[in-house]
Amino acid sequence: MTVGGWIVMTLSVGFVTALFGTTLFMILRKKPDPTEHMHSTMEETPDMEEP
Repeated sequence: MTVGGWIVMTLSVGFVTALFGTTLFMILRKKPDPTEHMHSTMEETPDMEEP
């Protein structure tokens, strides 16, 4: 492989690794909100209303 090929490969692998690390960091540092995923069984959608 030529020097140019090594440079392109290193840059692309480095970019994908940095992107993965950044997204993983952003996901793991977010504090979970316990009320965010709570749903009531009594919730009604607009199409459930009787005319």
